[in-house]
Amino acid sequence: MARKIRQTHAYGAAIVAAALAITASPVPASATPVPVSLPSSLASGAGGTGRYIVTLADKPLATYEGGVAGIAGTKPGKGRKVDVGTTNAKRYRSHLKDKQTKVARSVGAEAIGSYSVASNGFTAELTPAQVMKLMATGGVVSVVPDRLYKATNDRNSVDFLGLSGDKGVWSTLGGTANAGKGVVIGVIDTGIWPESASFTAPALGTTPPTAADPYRPYLQGTTTVMQKADGTTFTGTCQTGEEFAATACNEKVISARYFGDAWLRAVPPAQRKDYVSPRDAQGHGTHTAGTAAGNTAVPVTERGVDFGEISGVAPGAKVAVYKALWQGTTDNTTGGHASDIVAAIDQAVADGVDVINYSVGGANESSPNDPTERAFLNAAAAGIFVSASAGNSGPGASTMDNTAPWQTTVAASTVAPYPASVELGNGVRFNGTSTTVAAAFGPKPLVTSRAAKAATASDADADNCMAGTLDPAQVAGKVVVCLRGIIARPEKSAEVARAGGVGMVLANPTDQDLSGDLHSVPTVHINSPDTQAVLEYAATAGAQVTLLPTGASMPYPQVAAFSSRGPSLHNADLLKPDIAAPGVAILAAVAPPGAQGKDFDFYSGTSMAAPHIAGLAALYLAKYPDWSPAEVKSAMMTTTFATRTATGQPNTDVFAQGAGHVDPTRMLNPGLVYDASEQDWLGYLEGLGYKTGSGVAPIQGTDLNYPSIAIAELFGTRTVTRKVTAVTPGVYHAKIDLPGFKVKVSPSTLKFKKAGETKEFTVTFELKTAPAGVSTTGSLTWTGGGTAVRSPIVVTPQSAVAPTEVRGTGAAGSVSFEVTPALKKFPIKTYGMVSGPQIPDAVGVEDIWGRPFQATVSPDTKAVEFTALADDPQAGLLLLVIRDTNGLQELVHISSTMMAEQRFAMPAPAPGVYTFLILTFEVLPGTTKTPFTAQVNMVTGNGGVGNLAVSPKNPKVTPGTPLTVTANWSGVPAGRHTGYIEYPNGAGTVVSIN
Repeated sequence: MARKIRQTHAYGAAIVAAALAITASPVPASATPVPVSLPSSLASGAGGTGRYIVTLADKPLATYEGGVAGIAGTKPGKGRKVDVGTTNAKRYRSHLKDKQTKVARSVGAEAIGSYSVASNGFTAELTPAQVMKLMATGGVVSVVPDRLYKATNDRNSVDFLGLSGDKGVWSTLGGTANAGKGVVIGVIDTGIWPESASFTAPALGTTPPTAADPYRPYLQGTTTVMQKADGTTFTGTCQTGEEFAATACNEKVISARYFGDAWLRAVPPAQRKDYVSPRDAQGHGTHTAGTAAGNTAVPVTERGVDFGEISGVAPGAKVAVYKALWQGTTDNTTGGHASDIVAAIDQAVADGVDVINYSVGGANESSPNDPTERAFLNAAAAGIFVSASAGNSGPGASTMDNTAPWQTTVAASTVAPYPASVELGNGVRFNGTSTTVAAAFGPKPLVTSRAAKAATASDADADNCMAGTLDPAQVAGKVVVCLRGIIARPEKSAEVARAGGVGMVLANPTDQDLSGDLHSVPTVHINSPDTQAVLEYAATAGAQVTLLPTGASMPYPQVAAFSSRGPSLHNADLLKPDIAAPGVAILAAVAPPGAQGKDFDFYSGTSMAAPHIAGLAALYLAKYPDWSPAEVKSAMMTTTFATRTATGQPNTDVFAQGAGHVDPTRMLNPGLVYDASEQDWLGYLEGLGYKTGSGVAPIQGTDLNYPSIAIAELFGTRTVTRKVTAVTPGVYHAKIDLPGFKVKVSPSTLKFKKAGETKEFTVTFELKTAPAGVSTTGSLTWTGGGTAVRSPIVVTPQSAVAPTEVRGTGAAGSVSFEVTPALKKFPIKTYGMVSGPQIPDAVGVEDIWGRPFQATVSPDTKAVEFTALADDPQAGLLLLVIRDTNGLQELVHISSTMMAEQRFAMPAPAPGVYTFLILTFEVLPGTTKTPFTAQVNMVTGNGGVGNLAVSPKNPKVTPGTPLTVTANWSGVPAGRHTGYIEYPNGAGTVVSIN
């Protein structure tokens, strides 16, 4: 698939980093490529120095099994954690750092930061030349830019999940004090507000725990020590800093550190709105920590409204804080750099956390070989469960981040809303939600924000009620309609209050979720298409409105509209997200400076869903401390229930909800689990084409021992293999539900005599009537042991196996090739031939960023062929192809060798703006540039010269049996021409002539 960046070339990461950094102006939707104007500093080769993360091949402490003379292995055994205090760990850490220093100095660089526990690597300021030299250095796995990551932003979720109450999950575990007892959750986020009531606990003492309370943390000097449920020891510290003393930690928040080397270097003091300490200025980290493991029965009253009591999911667990996300004055200065995040992961593993919550994401889906993802692989290999947010870029397809198989990728769902409604003066009522309308409010005058805008404000800014955009003379005493967007929702009501408004109708301009924010004035949040009717009425003379605390109930849980969807682009044969959990209008502790003085607030996002799963993992590990992260994930995924659609029907969209909604009342009785380890994950990476240096044989993604089954491209038949381990012995029978396929499970009955026994089975899929090119969903369920073990299935059958491209020469001719159809009806069509303009150019070694050309591919484009031909056949060129869609960039192609001619053909290309980059690393003697000619041929449904035909056009076929197809052309002028042969359901073959 397009976004699998396969690191098979020494220069790969350097070029990709350069290519993805290019920003070009939009181009017209035409078949003519246009040269891209680069910033002068890049075009001249000047500058280009940046911060990079260099990952080395030697294993870090978490996965080192020995091999260095005199240093025994440091990888922990099953159910154990890394011990960085042993003599061997100290020796091996020193060994890794020495090698890192030598590698950095070999290219004239200095290591700024070093990682050796969850990752073996360092950060450094590097020029493009140094990057390429490092990529050609033995033992270097990758060199990746240090990019910026962002926090991914029953009414009581713990009640809704069935955790509380006399018969709730906490009760079955021995009460709230035991719910997560002996487990430490590491929260990588924006820090902590330790004074919150959600974290109130006794001060850390210096007396070791007793047998009656073995998991009580205590101080050894400045180090926090805690014996854990798995028998290992957590060692942390309360790192002092700005407005954060060592005494800020206690027996709940047992450790707090901050990681901001890259951010503090990049952001000058005048652009910071944060504390240089573990203290949280924004509130996101406090909210996630409180959701995962906050105290139980914490009373909440905000804005005069009593919201009852809230609790963390695992109130008996401890919190270790790793601040790696920071608040700046602008969006570009807010977030966390990858190097700081990797440092935080490294320290969390070294400290000995049991669970990591990672409510963080990048603008694009991270490669599974990304430094952050590889650090999490090693963390999971060391027994640490990683819960990660899927992202808030939904509902579009393929919008997720954090999709590696060793992470649990979490989608956001709704809980019981706070119903409210807007009643207009004409009697029409629209349903919505509100946490700030406790009684009927009104009738009051109603006005649109645009009609009440200040003279200096633009219409767009006023529509969104941005700060300073409303005129007090027009707003005083009125309810204002504000559109959602651009700024945080509570900031809009703050502007209404500033201008003297008494209420707000927050209106979604498009179909989106409804949030229960705590606003500065009574507010009801409504959705589109009701927005238009309210705006039209508010624009009439004498408009009135009443805000009501009642409204129609909405089905729940639904997957939130903002929750990012699959399929994964990097992990096509892996169903992501994994699971859904509450993530809309979640009430938890926050940092007052970032919440208009509030101590608690409602937040929505997959950031809020991930800590629910992190907390549930802590409950699991407190009861089964020797379970692996994969086993815990499996137990959660195979015991889910379906979320709901807007009409209340069961949701079947696996790319939205994964296996379904987490069900804590069932997860502790999974019956069977699908386990996986470091070897499985390394084999998975090898199967994707990444070189891990592990010696592990590659495995297909479909055969990774995962609790779900995904086949991105099924042709004819496919057999996948799985292994299950018994938690509850018994006889289990398989049941398959997958319409349009013949499916066989072998064996279909599994007999387990004892817990811990593992058995293997296969599942064979054969296409029958399911439509090609369309994802079909279903399930495999093992019933036995008093439970049902359900795995979701998603299969996308393909219509044909055919060559991507065939080539020929001359004004007339033919070429024959084999096509294997998967369908009984198999009509074949032809398009073209076409020839785009030839553009002369030249590229030199100093053109680090290459010579780029752009072309826009529209939805009706059948095929694209790009060619770059050097004037001298002895010259060497390289080609990269990058696609940009909605601001997201993906690598489509990178050539493996330097050649005088570079050609790349794309049948049925995805729409978007494509950048074709021509580079070289050497020129011919006596020259400084390599002249070449670039050409893009775009085949659409119309136009072309000459004739392209195919025989047979309507063949009689047997699915799975190869068919000989012959392409014939005539009347084709000199020069490169391109045509296209199209099979059913969009598959096809590019025909390249001359």
